[in-house]
Amino acid sequence: MAETDSSGILANWNRLQGLPGGRTLFRYFLGRQVPYTGTISPEVIELTPGKARVAMRDRPRLRNHLRSLHAVALTNLGELATGLAVTSSLPRDARGIPTGFSIEFLKKARGRIEARCDADIESSTEERDVNVEADLVDEAGDTVARFTARWRVGPRLPA
Repeated sequence: MAETDSSGILANWNRLQGLPGGRTLFRYFLGRQVPYTGTISPEVIELTPGKARVAMRDRPRLRNHLRSLHAVALTNLGELATGLAVTSSLPRDARGIPTGFSIEFLKKARGRIEARCDADIESSTEERDVNVEADLVDEAGDTVARFTARWRVGPRLPA
């Protein structure tokens, strides 16, 4: 079986997450590697091949005029969770890129929000589209949004 983690993010997570300050350092490196994602200051809680739990705190800069978390901040969190789950499942010689997404907002999002994604992705370089879901849950355990991404996965293109 081919080694997974096409992006190398899982290897960095495994190396850092158990160290003192390692999760903070991982957050910093993730924000540098994926700058737009860094704008929500995500906290990775769990990352294994095909599974990701990522959270973000409610901060004034992420709020809309209704004093709830902005739709795009929630979308960013959903994309991160599905992306981590997908890329951590793929062989090193594969890649994944989102080609579409949808999000359903179920209630106002306030407080800390956690995105939970458990994707069953075949570890293969075969070109295909996969749909992956993430539930975005508030501190009370209520699902505030459901994010679905379509990821095109396939062989890594030559540089």
